[in-house]
Amino acid sequence: MSAFRTLDDAGSLRGKRVLMRVDLNVPMENGRVTDATRIERVAPTIREVAEQGAKVILLAHFGRPKGKREPKDSLEPVVPALGAALGRKVAFASDCIGEAAAKAVSDLQDGDVLLLENTRYHAGEEKNDPAFADALAANGDVYVNEAFSAAHRAHASTEGLAHRLPAYAGREMQAELEALTKGLESPQRPVIALVGGAKVSSKIDLLENLVAKVDMLVIGGGMANTFLHAQGKAVGKSLCEKDLAETAHRILAAADKAGCRIILPVDAVAATEFKAQAPHETVPVDAVPESSMILDAGPRSVAEIDAAIDEAKTLVWNGPLGAFELAPFDAATVAAARHAAARTKAGQLVSVAGGGDTVAALNHAGVAGDFTYVSTAGGAFLEWLEGKALPGVEALRVTG
Repeated sequence: MSAFRTLDDAGSLRGKRVLMRVDLNVPMENGRVTDATRIERVAPTIREVAEQGAKVILLAHFGRPKGKREPKDSLEPVVPALGAALGRKVAFASDCIGEAAAKAVSDLQDGDVLLLENTRYHAGEEKNDPAFADALAANGDVYVNEAFSAAHRAHASTEGLAHRLPAYAGREMQAELEALTKGLESPQRPVIALVGGAKVSSKIDLLENLVAKVDMLVIGGGMANTFLHAQGKAVGKSLCEKDLAETAHRILAAADKAGCRIILPVDAVAATEFKAQAPHETVPVDAVPESSMILDAGPRSVAEIDAAIDEAKTLVWNGPLGAFELAPFDAATVAAARHAAARTKAGQLVSVAGGGDTVAALNHAGVAGDFTYVSTAGGAFLEWLEGKALPGVEALRVTG
């Protein structure tokens, strides 16, 4: 993989103050964590560093308090769920810099864990202010970034700190970087990308980057309708960005020039209303009734996608093939996901997936655990797919 400094390069951490950036921006209800997935993902790294005898000092953001103290955005209510996931006591400091933080850090014994208050209570965080980064660094000897989901932001706790202390990727960050490297940076070929979702407008950069990097590109969901329209096919009342027909033509031309095969639906499941179990029919994509909307790819399309996956050694997936949240318009997404999962389990495919709807769709299909790697990073995963440099990642890259 690309050379990034990881915990394996850090040497002994015993007695050291380790500032670890984690993502604890978890859903809350009535002061309690309702989904601890992000906590559970970072818990192994926190335990590993604590068990080495380090003093673990956690940095995180919560919500968007815009540099002000908003009680609703305090990280203190996260402490019980964090302690439960770690199986150990977690101390809390009422600030992430200044006297409150310094006092809490000085009270730590080797192996203790401390959570500092929301970094976004300070305007210097999102501005990547050097003075604020210095104030954070004053409480640490080593910096560990375990928050890939925030790595696309050049903030003080995600990027600035990495230039002030010896900096390393945590285990989850390392796993993410290794998976992404296998996905696009140095993949086994052929590579197939499956991109779905509602709108082409939100994924123009993504599509333009992928056609230059992959061998096959499946376009699904509402996005496919825009491409079908650009090809002169009537899509009825389907979601379609008709004003982006020229953009679709440009992407198709770029794919042709790069030798990337575009796979669009050849048949569709159409209905006259957008609701679960709505009456529907399967039609060729050039015979969609004027009063109907495309809500899923049809069985012939799924067969083509499955055959393309069979040709591939690497799959990158972002977005569903249809309105998967409404049965029976989840059929194409579920079928393709299960096919990819079976190929992965058989050792024939490296499969990397990410993005909010994608994670939900793979969970819905019951196969998220069978993919090689599923990223929960959202924006950071998308920006990586778009070919953008992520500041929090670049700061960990070995140079020279």
